[in-house]
Amino acid sequence: MRAVGRMIKAWREEAGMTQTELGAAIGYGEEMVSKVERGIRVPKSEFLDNADRVLNAGGKLAMLKPDVKEARYPKRVRDVAKLEADSVELGAYVNTVVQGLLQTEEYALANFRERRPSYSEDELEGLMAAWMSRLTIFERRPAPLMTFVQDEVTLRRPIGGRAVLRRQLEHLLEVARLPCVEIQVMPTETEEHAGLGGSLRVLKLMDGSAVARDEVSLTARLITDPREVQIIEMRYGLIRAQALTPRESMAFIEKLRGAL
Repeated sequence: MRAVGRMIKAWREEAGMTQTELGAAIGYGEEMVSKVERGIRVPKSEFLDNADRVLNAGGKLAMLKPDVKEARYPKRVRDVAKLEADSVELGAYVNTVVQGLLQTEEYALANFRERRPSYSEDELEGLMAAWMSRLTIFERRPAPLMTFVQDEVTLRRPIGGRAVLRRQLEHLLEVARLPCVEIQVMPTETEEHAGLGGSLRVLKLMDGSAVARDEVSLTARLITDPREVQIIEMRYGLIRAQALTPRESMAFIEKLRGAL
């Protein structure tokens, strides 16, 4: 991003424009232009398109859009998105919040705002853009088979408020109707629970291999060793067997929604 910023600055100075003048010409403030040139802020596609046109860069700035768009997303999210894009089957068990691919926009934003230390507005913008980019997995044809197991507590915790939670539960019921999606609930009263070690994810890739992710508070370890992946797969299989069936889970979520 610092390299992109230097390129924009070089084209601006070549055109004899100040940061204020460039900002006014492309619809942004001087502070935004300054942050982009210093590599602090990732420019949106419109910024690059407009700067390319105003500075007569001949497409040299606009051509950076694909790489810049990817750079907007945190590396951890980029890595997850690449794995999801290459998957034919993915399964996830979550015991803290609603799984990312199942979240509504307002729930996702409320979830990010709860993190401590708090994210800046720039960081929040990048995180939300990255989250939205992952949702294209539902548009793939053929779509991968996606299975999710949610701990009951994640469906009761009113992140963002009761109204946000209600719309989140309604969204789960809607997504569960997709032929490529199965959602299950792990009730709190279940005595046998193979997921007490924490959230996890299993992905089976197009080349026939499989990887897993062991997810904890500050780290998410990618597991590629076949023996360790097998252990995570076994654990996830037990979690699904111990949870409510998809049909029972939908009835459970309907009941929770009705109580809000």
